[in-house]
Amino acid sequence: MNSPTIGSVAERESHLSKPVDVVLVGGGIMSATLGSIIRLLEPTWTVRIYERLDAVAQESSNAWNNAGTGHAALCELNYTPQKPDGSIDISKAVAINEQFQVSREFWQHLVTADLLPEPEGFISSTPHMTFVRGADNVDYLRRRHAALVAHPLFSDLEFSTDPAVIGEWAPLLLAERSGDEPIAATRATTGTDVDFGSLTRKLTDYLVSSGAELHLQHEVRSLKQRRDGTWRLKVADKSWNASEPSHVVDARFVFIGAGGGALALLQKARIPEIKGYGGFPISGQFLKTSNPEIVAQHQAKVYGKADVGSPPMSVPHLDTRVVDGETSLLFGPYAGFTTKFLKQGSLLDLFRSIRPSNIVTMLTVAKDNWGLTRYLMSEVTKSSWTKFRTLREFMPTADPKDWELITAGQRVQVMKSHPVKGGVLEFGTELVTSADGTIAGLLGASPGASTAVPAMVDLLERCFPERFTGWRRELATMMPSLSSGEWDTDAEFAQLQADDAEVHSA
Repeated sequence: MNSPTIGSVAERESHLSKPVDVVLVGGGIMSATLGSIIRLLEPTWTVRIYERLDAVAQESSNAWNNAGTGHAALCELNYTPQKPDGSIDISKAVAINEQFQVSREFWQHLVTADLLPEPEGFISSTPHMTFVRGADNVDYLRRRHAALVAHPLFSDLEFSTDPAVIGEWAPLLLAERSGDEPIAATRATTGTDVDFGSLTRKLTDYLVSSGAELHLQHEVRSLKQRRDGTWRLKVADKSWNASEPSHVVDARFVFIGAGGGALALLQKARIPEIKGYGGFPISGQFLKTSNPEIVAQHQAKVYGKADVGSPPMSVPHLDTRVVDGETSLLFGPYAGFTTKFLKQGSLLDLFRSIRPSNIVTMLTVAKDNWGLTRYLMSEVTKSSWTKFRTLREFMPTADPKDWELITAGQRVQVMKSHPVKGGVLEFGTELVTSADGTIAGLLGASPGASTAVPAMVDLLERCFPERFTGWRRELATMMPSLSSGEWDTDAEFAQLQADDAEVHSA
């Protein structure tokens, strides 16, 4: 092997003497969102993106690896739990809806500024519905509707127990349904379907066109903080014709938005804040049809109610999906268990994540969540026909010949230490930042992508507190609701209705 020339060594040392301002690890919606916000706030900062695969948005952000629901708590029952006194707690639903509106404001700002193409390329109007069966569930949905409709963000939510009305909203739910079991549904016509894969690619295109560097087939193998506070990353070039198998890069700030790969990289960074965290991997499948006759009869995302004792990710839903301009229907999810943290990951991912600092957390979660384990095992062992019968309960006329089973993306639920319980399993997302604000990562799953923008604004406030005060005015220009904190003024609702009208007309 030839020794490097003096010139190449000098060039490499010169490169390392100038740290990149921001390194984004992972080419998904989170990195693309953070990079876009930073580019608008600090256009002179250098930004570099590393993605281990040969294209961006190939894992959780890929359109077929998620349900594409613009999560606004319009139809998801797990965001509106019933309190012991029988009342409905809508606080989480309101928070998630507000966060999604912030995301939409940012996307609209980019479109208006000609930094993103028109929104019909990544977001489409799709009513959000909830459909339940049985007297108890009907009573719950009625009380849920009454609690939500009193809030301005949910004032247009419709409720019905009339089969004729529900059949008009979603014909496939009622066609050939037999029996006289009580049913009910709610509908929000302001719901959306979001192609997060397309959105990620468009945001990344904007970043690259504005000077950011995108390195595909490059995997960050290690991270170490230097004495001056910057981070040195060792990066492997996985392309077949790589001139150098690996190189190092220094960065002033690192964001790890690598989905299921984020936990391992934060552990390699050895920041104290990641101690006690673990990951619980869950795989998934959907039934999919593109039969135009069937697709034409269903225009909604219809969420049901999970069985008693089943986890939130088991909620059945029949969804309209628009991907690359083509409309299909998805039904699921069918959960399963794997030790991979990424769809294109390793079966050793779970075992490699075990550390002395998180073993108590993981053992406690395993002990306290046998019900989840049993549920996943039952899902894994279900026959194809048993899975299809679940669809039939939603859509009585479903025919197996029209549907195919596809594999969805990997979810890694957050396990975190708890001062009393030892460890708990979380079903949301978790932002982990170092004390000095030089590195951060996002763990967890749903509602994830829908709340990417407020999550990344939160990251900026936590990691750049001294600069954030100066950014507030510009952020408020991009996302007006950030400055008020409440969606209760005529101006804000007028803007929201205008944005909805634009999506509906697209």
